[in-house]
Amino acid sequence: MTNGILIEAAVDTAEAAHAAVAAGADRLELCAELDAGGLTPALDLLAQLRADIPAPIFAMVRPRGGDFVYSARERATMIDQARELRRLGAAGLVLGGLRPDGSIDEGLLETLLAAARPVPVTFHRAIDRTAEPLAALEVLIRHRVDRVLTSGGAASAEGGIPMLAAMIERATGRITVLPGGGVNGHNVMRIIRGTGAREIHARCGDDGERIRGIVSGLV
Repeated sequence: MTNGILIEAAVDTAEAAHAAVAAGADRLELCAELDAGGLTPALDLLAQLRADIPAPIFAMVRPRGGDFVYSARERATMIDQARELRRLGAAGLVLGGLRPDGSIDEGLLETLLAAARPVPVTFHRAIDRTAEPLAALEVLIRHRVDRVLTSGGAASAEGGIPMLAAMIERATGRITVLPGGGVNGHNVMRIIRGTGAREIHARCGDDGERIRGIVSGLV
């Protein structure tokens, strides 16, 4: 960690994973197709990185891009993916789903949590599509979700600082709020100081430059 702040890097290739760790990332969020918001990664990539990289690897469970309202077939796929990623040694899983009205799909969440345990679970930025993030946060706490990745409902974490601060205050001791969305070396300290966050999330390209910038911004 840098100055007590844990840096999580979102990666979708082996090159990006190695670059992120070399640049100072403490944890990886492994996805496919980050340009689509992050989908379930290839199982062989997770297996390869587990053998090569000492940092914890959290794996995304998301069968497609677009909205977070899933069909029965997609839900079954997500459950299978969660079990397989856990079996292959993912240190944590990143998942979520919504009902058509934009509220958290608690039935799906319960089923995915059962498939994921005992590894920790992060609810992803589907929470930013909910109408009331603070109410959604209480739902996640009630289901004992470990962490939530969010921009505070804004286009970026920097733009969502007021809501992120409110979420972190509400969450204290009950769930970890992980700010993400447009985090870089220029705004990371503004986000940390404005919210009180102790973890931060950012996408890492294959060269690791953004993560190096964040590490420098935290010093």
